Amino acid sequence: MTDRTNRPVRGGDPPLRPPAEPEIPVQPTVAPAEPAAAQRTQRATTEPTGPGALPTPDEPARAGTDPAATSEAAAGRKPDPAQYGVCAFLALVGALVIVDATTRIGSAINSADPIGPKAVPILLGVLLLTVAAVYAVDVFRGGAGEPEAGEDVDLSTPIDWRTVLLLIGAFLVNAVLIDRLGWVISGTILYWGSAYALGNRHYIRNLLISIALSLITFYAFAIGLGVDLPAGVLQGIL
Repeated sequence: MTDRTNRPVRGGDPPLRPPAEPEIPVQPTVAPAEPAAAQRTQRATTEPTGPGALPTPDEPARAGTDPAATSEAAAGRKPDPAQYGVCAFLALVGALVIVDATTRIGSAINSADPIGPKAVPILLGVLLLTVAAVYAVDVFRGGAGEPEAGEDVDLSTPIDWRTVLLLIGAFLVNAVLIDRLGWVISGTILYWGSAYALGNRHYIRNLLISIALSLITFYAFAIGLGVDLPAGVLQGIL
């Protein structure tokens, strides 16, 4: 009777089977964390070292980039004597501007200009003297500008004295001829000569631009500021 009851009936449904157990995935084993000392040792052996290597976060600052060492080096820096020449030049220009304003410029005061023509030159002279004094104190305390670090500047290139002398010559010619020929002509020579000194060789175009700039500045001073620049040989034409 037992065998007959357990045996599936022919043509009927098969007996139920027990469900299969799911497979449990194997968990990867995690290696224990290395000590901090071992990590630093491994990093030191794998990372590049030398002047061009970047410092790691837990590495102390090198002596070359230490802010304290930089400040000490700046404190022990000697003043540059050439900077005192710049201070003296600024002070001289400021004194000349003040003397010229107090001796040559008139003191006419009217209702349209209650301040008078001396105020602005004297103010500029005082500012120049102040800048010269502050600059001298900064140089005496060891202050100096940062060296040029531009990628397109070659610090080993010598000074182009030809360009410097041509620019100085253009300014001197303008200073000599401005009263005789007038600003329009002397200014044209100044602008054209400066462009030539800086390497521009478009002669006709530079001449036309120089004439236009001279005329624009001439009328800008005359109309906008009420200052008449010397007209020279073009007096009565302009």
